[in-house]
Amino acid sequence: MRIDIITVLPELLRSPFEASILKRAIDKGLVSIHFHNLREYSSNNYKQIDDYQFGGGAGMVMMIEPIDKCISQLKQEREYAEVIYLTPDGTTFNQGIANELSLKENIILLCGHYKGVDQRVRDQFITREISVGDFVLSGGELAAAVVCDAVIRLIPGVLSNETSALTDSFQDNLLAPPIYTRPSNYKGWQVPDVLLSGNTAKIEEWRETEALKRTQERRPDLLEDE
Repeated sequence: MRIDIITVLPELLRSPFEASILKRAIDKGLVSIHFHNLREYSSNNYKQIDDYQFGGGAGMVMMIEPIDKCISQLKQEREYAEVIYLTPDGTTFNQGIANELSLKENIILLCGHYKGVDQRVRDQFITREISVGDFVLSGGELAAAVVCDAVIRLIPGVLSNETSALTDSFQDNLLAPPIYTRPSNYKGWQVPDVLLSGNTAKIEEWRETEALKRTQERRPDLLEDE
């Protein structure tokens, strides 16, 4: 998988890809990440990439020309399955979307800034708009990092145990069940006996029951979506 990230602040994005699972995926050659500083595609000496909005109003708007130049150049070099704009009014990102994107080969992520992008960018270039939640960030960089992390960990070979991702919360519209590790008794706080029984069928049954119980208590909306 190749992910191209168009950003005003590439330095803000680099660190998540220099450690942990994301770095491992890059080192294994399972994914390649490329940052594109939008200011390098500006047509004036001031590297301007934003301007006042027509009709007045507070906040600057990202201009169409630099974005057009960047996306068009990338598309000349290869085909892209998705050109994604990170924006608060996009579709809320979830595990299903992460699963879908993990199967794609080439993706562009456009990080919003200021008041947002010229609407013509969204009309002409964007294939999908994603939000990471009902709140506003200073820019799309952190949202892009979240999307990348959620997607890349699903690529076969990234996690040491590939079945781990299949048991994550939200994979079956359920939250993950409680989990425990050694010691089995700590200050009198006991691990459920079933998990120590060695009975795989009973353990799986317990996990399914607990996952459903936790989902009903904390996120009943997930069950309504089924």
